[in-house]
Amino acid sequence: MTTQNSVPRSIRSAAVIGAGQTGVTAALGLLDAGFDVTLYSNRDQRALRDDVPATGTALEFGIAQQAESALGLDNYTARAPRHTGLSVRIAGPDRAELIQFDGNFDGYVGVAVDTRLKADERLTAFQERGGRFVVEQVTPDSLDAIAADNALTLVATGRGGLSDLFPIDASRTPYDAPQRSLLTVTVTGIGYGRDVFAHRSPAGGAHSGFSILAEQGEAWWGPYLHKDAGPSWAFLGWARPGSEWETRFAAADSAESAHRIVQDLYRDFIDWDLPEVLATEVITDDPHSWLKGAVRPVVRAGVGRTAGGHVVASLGDTSAAYDPIAGQGAQSGLIQAQRLVAAAAVHDGPFDEAWLAEQYAGFLAVRGDAANKVTRLFLGDPELAEIGNTLFAAASVDPKFAAALVGLLHHPQPLLAIDSVAAAGEFIARVTGEDATALLGRFVPAGTFARSTFTNALANA
Repeated sequence: MTTQNSVPRSIRSAAVIGAGQTGVTAALGLLDAGFDVTLYSNRDQRALRDDVPATGTALEFGIAQQAESALGLDNYTARAPRHTGLSVRIAGPDRAELIQFDGNFDGYVGVAVDTRLKADERLTAFQERGGRFVVEQVTPDSLDAIAADNALTLVATGRGGLSDLFPIDASRTPYDAPQRSLLTVTVTGIGYGRDVFAHRSPAGGAHSGFSILAEQGEAWWGPYLHKDAGPSWAFLGWARPGSEWETRFAAADSAESAHRIVQDLYRDFIDWDLPEVLATEVITDDPHSWLKGAVRPVVRAGVGRTAGGHVVASLGDTSAAYDPIAGQGAQSGLIQAQRLVAAAAVHDGPFDEAWLAEQYAGFLAVRGDAANKVTRLFLGDPELAEIGNTLFAAASVDPKFAAALVGLLHHPQPLLAIDSVAAAGEFIARVTGEDATALLGRFVPAGTFARSTFTNALANA
């Protein structure tokens, strides 16, 4: 099936394989830059919106929002409920309640938007402006013909063996298996006022909540914009291999069962947040409002060749699959897409291997490598464990440093220079203006986290 509007054809042609958030963003950007663009998907537009789950929570901060704005696209900050900070709780072995802090986002906000909504709206705009949308399964063989017919071909999906065209970069891929099992569910039933999660932060429901349990995994709640229900909340959990959480997550087989698993999880492990979690409700009209699975963090080459020798570029998750624990996947994909579009718009020569490799190297330098490292930090990678312990302890002492630490999710670049505990101390001193040893000397374990006394005002209204 093909949809097309009649518009004058551009001299330069481009093909984008994959109509998820990153692919359709790149396609629309190239179209607006004067390219003749064909976007390929294995599903039609209705199915992309209504027959699949959202690919995670797609939380974005300021730099990713700026990338969308640079393309002239809606970044949803005026439509989605805003995140203005991150409230963190860390429990150690035997559930000892050790670290708590509330980091405010400094100069930016976060928004988590249903990727199905964003892709659907951008796909509609793409077709209205003259882009060609083709529904077919692209294989390595058919990709060869597509790449032969286009000056620039971007692969934004790994399905059908397409990811195999881009070799894994072993130097940037430290894991040979997923580091977590994942479970997510989107819900309604609570608002965003100061009474929601008030025990965590004076900002209440404007801050998302992140809990780390050393022996089980991590859990996150945050404001979300669902494609149908509108303003809502999303849960995303990460279970460590072999943990009880992993067993519980595996039992999910519907939105309702996922919701029950999450509520039981908070009842049994994270009771400080339990009243809000018990007040949430499943979005019954969307049977795909949940997802479980696992992601192996992998970084691949930015350039590949088809069987016929035609050059193609990887994009988004095809370039780098991040564990979603640090929210880097959606952000990095959008930043990569914007950079590629901007570079292609002013490029006069061929989009050959050298040009594509240069663009990918630039993306890795300004975002990709840092996004990879901040993901490893939040995963508790053993190589970064001492650094992580130092940074999180400092955040619990100094609110200014708490803001800087959560700011690494927005702008992870400063983390690249932190390769030792000493370097972590220098970072702490730069942010706080205080000697790190003196600051860390004031660290005291939390002892007992404050418990929620939330009463569901929405249900009682």
